[in-house]
Amino acid sequence: MKKTSAVITAVGGYVPDYILNNQELSSMVDTTDEWIMSRVGIKERHIQKGEGLGASDMGVEAIKEIFEKTGTKPEEIDLVICATVTPDHPFPATANIIADKLDIRDAHGFDINGACSGFLYALDTASRFIESGGKKKVIVVGAEKMSSIVDYTDRTTCVLFGDGAAAVLLEPTEEEIGIRDRILKSDGFGRVHLHMKAGGSVYPSSHETIDKKMHYVYQEGQPVFKNAVSKMADVSVEIMERNNMTHEDIAWLVPHQANLRIIGATAERMNLPKEKVMINIERYGNTTSATIPLCLWEWEKQLKKGDNIVLASFGAGFTWGSVYLKWGYDPK
Repeated sequence: MKKTSAVITAVGGYVPDYILNNQELSSMVDTTDEWIMSRVGIKERHIQKGEGLGASDMGVEAIKEIFEKTGTKPEEIDLVICATVTPDHPFPATANIIADKLDIRDAHGFDINGACSGFLYALDTASRFIESGGKKKVIVVGAEKMSSIVDYTDRTTCVLFGDGAAAVLLEPTEEEIGIRDRILKSDGFGRVHLHMKAGGSVYPSSHETIDKKMHYVYQEGQPVFKNAVSKMADVSVEIMERNNMTHEDIAWLVPHQANLRIIGATAERMNLPKEKVMINIERYGNTTSATIPLCLWEWEKQLKKGDNIVLASFGAGFTWGSVYLKWGYDPK
C-alpha cells in the first residue's frame, strides 16, 4: 500500500491596497529610506485600512482566490487552520470567523500561534491530518494585521511590519510529491527578547497597560537577529543533509521575510545563489505568518511539479523550523 502524503494543490494571496512607503514613514518617525534599506531591506509595506476590518477579512480574500482557481466549494473543506498573532478577537478562533464568512459549515477549525513560524507549524499540523486519512481538503492560511500591534512612534519596530494574508489548499496524494520532511523547534528562553507585554492573563488590558504602550510589539534587535541568523540557517542545512540534497538539488528556498541579511545568511549557508531564493521583503515587509505563503503565491507561475523546495522560518518564542516539499503541480 502506497503512503499518503499531503500536497499543496493551490495557492491564494491578498494584500491591502494602501501602501506605506519609507518616505511616508520618515514623516511619522525619525528615520530615513537609507537607514531602513541598509538594515532590513524594506521599501514599503501594505496596511489594512477601514473600520471593523481584521486578519480574517484578508484571509477570506486569499481563500476566495483558491476557490476561484480550483472550483472548490466551501462545503468540500474539512479543516481550516489559521496561523496568526493578530487574531480578530482573543476568541473565537479567527479560523472559525473565516469559515463563517466563506460559508464553510461543520468543518474542523482552529488557530495556531507560532509567531513568524506559524505558517510552518500550521502546515505541518494540517499535513498530519491528511496523512492519517482523517481529512481530505484542508485550508492553511497565514493572516496578519501587524499594523494593529505596531507603535508608529518606535522607529526600531514600525519600519518592519506589514499586513497581508496567503493560503494554501492541501489534499492527499500517493505520488512522491508534497510534504516530504519537516524539522520544527522552539525554545522559550527567547520569549523575553520578542513579545507583546500586555493583553494576556498576566497583564490584562487596563488604563495603565495602555498608557505604558504595553500592547505593541516589543523587540530587542540584537539577540533576535543573532539567533535568527544561526537557527534558521542551521535547520535549513539540517533538512538538506538528512534528505541527501545538495544546493544543486534545490529549486527554491522560501525564507521568512524578516530581514534581508538573515535571508542572505541562510542562503549562503545552503550554498544557494540569489536566483534560487524567493525574496519580496522590499515590497511587503514582515507579514509574520503570511510571509512564506505570500512568496509561494507570487512565485506560483514559476514553480514546476517535482521542484524541491525548502521553507524556512524563525520567530518569537523563539520558534524556528524548516519544511521540505516537492511541488505538486505545473503552472496553469
